[in-house]
Amino acid sequence: MNATNHPSLALATFAATLQYDDIPDAVLRRAEDLLLDWAGSSLAGKGARPVETIARYADNMGGGKVNGGPCEILISRSHTTPMFAAMVNAAASHYAEQDDVHNGSVFHPAAVVFPAALAVAQSLGSSGKELLTAAVAGYEVGIRVGEFLGRPHYKIFHTTGTAGTIAAAAAAGRLLQLTAEQMLHAFGSAGTQAAGLWEFLRDGADSKQLHTAKAASDGLMSAYLALNGFTGARRILEGAQGMAAGMTREADPARLTGGLGTRWTLAETSFKFHASCRHTHPAADALLQAMRQYQLTPDRIASVDCHVHQGAIDVLGAVAEPQTVHQAKFSMGTVLGLIAHFGNAGLTEFKDSFNAPQIAEFRGKVHMALDPEVDQAYPARWIGKVTVTTTDGRALQGRVDEPKGDPGNTLSRTELEEKAARLAAFSGAATPAEMAALADKIWSISRTTTLGDLL
Repeated sequence: MNATNHPSLALATFAATLQYDDIPDAVLRRAEDLLLDWAGSSLAGKGARPVETIARYADNMGGGKVNGGPCEILISRSHTTPMFAAMVNAAASHYAEQDDVHNGSVFHPAAVVFPAALAVAQSLGSSGKELLTAAVAGYEVGIRVGEFLGRPHYKIFHTTGTAGTIAAAAAAGRLLQLTAEQMLHAFGSAGTQAAGLWEFLRDGADSKQLHTAKAASDGLMSAYLALNGFTGARRILEGAQGMAAGMTREADPARLTGGLGTRWTLAETSFKFHASCRHTHPAADALLQAMRQYQLTPDRIASVDCHVHQGAIDVLGAVAEPQTVHQAKFSMGTVLGLIAHFGNAGLTEFKDSFNAPQIAEFRGKVHMALDPEVDQAYPARWIGKVTVTTTDGRALQGRVDEPKGDPGNTLSRTELEEKAARLAAFSGAATPAEMAALADKIWSISRTTTLGDLL
């Protein structure tokens, strides 16, 4: 079948035929950066109750101590089957809220792409080049699916759970060397399983970890099924009863194939600097900028008005008074309170102070309002704008056009190493020496002929 008028097939063909030498060097180096960033985020999930619950489930289902396997679970240094390794590593990497994000698709690619790709690569003994190629395929596919589904999709659905299932299938399928036709069937099986609803935020429930765990493992399963002849819907994305029909109002099929092989969306992906929902980052950086410029202390701030896009209101508006650390990461007032008092909203600040009296008091000073400029720029650009009203009646403005971590304001490799080390140290999952060795391994991964354990 000709792929010209068949976006799903065109995307599947790209994923199936992508070669290492097709990918610009800068994109490959960025993929290495993202791999280290993901590993740090995954290690930060060690000890977290939702993550450990999923890990126990995987073990009880026979994926752990009973059978063993070739694939590494980072938080425990244990080994299991590809499916269960992908499941646990994906759950772990989405817990600390420090995994990467692609602005335009509002999608966290690393949390679903790398768990699936690493598991399959370790099971096959693939090379580092093959792992990187598969990761790029997963990013390019998943980001385009997220952009295709658009803003109305994100209002209800957690895109990392939906588009992420397709992304994981692409990454796993590339390592399995699926043909374009097999990749198309893998997409079909992945898409019919794609899920993830935002309602969990209202209860502070554990579903976010389930979304990534299922997306990575279901995508991986879809690729293996396709390898063995299992068929899926051929137009799962754009078909009359496909994902777009059921999950959005503004699907644009051109986004699925636009710029394939020339526009590398992986290079557009941002690193998360603060340990909170990405929707809080622009305002957090804008508040920090204003406080530094005008030499403000928290006690001199009467109120903070955050000028935001609608997506921030949709996601963050569900959390008024957070009861848990994880809920607090989706509370604009809490994040800005931590920024105002500590100059940072990191894992330690959340753990120790998310509901401290001074943070709770500051939370009541923070308000969100839809801003036409910010909303029009979103999701391609996440502008941060705040109006800080001081106790002496001044109205001061703070603004950032590229939050820390965006491609134009990115983290250096030294900063990425420091971030990964902090994440691992917070959970006790790895020592500084182990993280330094891990970074060295990843910076040279393209020269690795057979992948073994990362740690």
